[in-house]
Amino acid sequence: MAIKRAFTVQNIFDKKYDLFDFEGEWYDAFDQPETTGVWFIWGNSGNGKTSFILQLIKELSQFENILFNSREEGTSHTLRKSFDNFSMADVKKKLLVVNENMEELTKRLKQKKSPKVVIIDSFQYTQMSYFQYLRFREQFPNKLIIFISHADGKSPSGRSAKSVMYDATLKIWVEGYRAFSKGRYIGETGYFTIWEKRAKQYWGD
Repeated sequence: MAIKRAFTVQNIFDKKYDLFDFEGEWYDAFDQPETTGVWFIWGNSGNGKTSFILQLIKELSQFENILFNSREEGTSHTLRKSFDNFSMADVKKKLLVVNENMEELTKRLKQKKSPKVVIIDSFQYTQMSYFQYLRFREQFPNKLIIFISHADGKSPSGRSAKSVMYDATLKIWVEGYRAFSKGRYIGETGYFTIWEKRAKQYWGD
């Protein structure tokens, strides 16, 4: 078996990276992360997680097409109401919504011109082990895979979810209507305010 190439320090400096050109509060929270890899978002119910996801979709839709695998809510009326609240019709040409198991999703993502960004809600509904997650991730090195996760206290719910969180390049913890960067990309403030009024009530600032 051939030995993989080793990189010099200069090779790293010379490498060109594809980054999201975030601005404003997005930049202050998450800097400019790479457009590929794995992001992991977790938080307890009632803290603004769904609201953050929809705002994130609208932000990312400026750069890429997005596939939202809605395993928990499917295409239910609750999802429709959330879409109404955040005017998701604005991104209807950039967003596809499916409700597929991981085998079906894998087939879809292997198709030519499939969306560059895939959001999976939630990791627990995939029923993947960490090993299965690694196999899934390795099939799509040129995509951005975003997992949404339940929480157990302040940790992701389940051993596999915790391992995925540690593996992710951008880890985002949602609490009190703020989304905090816990990963390798942290901006000046390190958090994004999801809902100003509720956040001030929760954090007392």
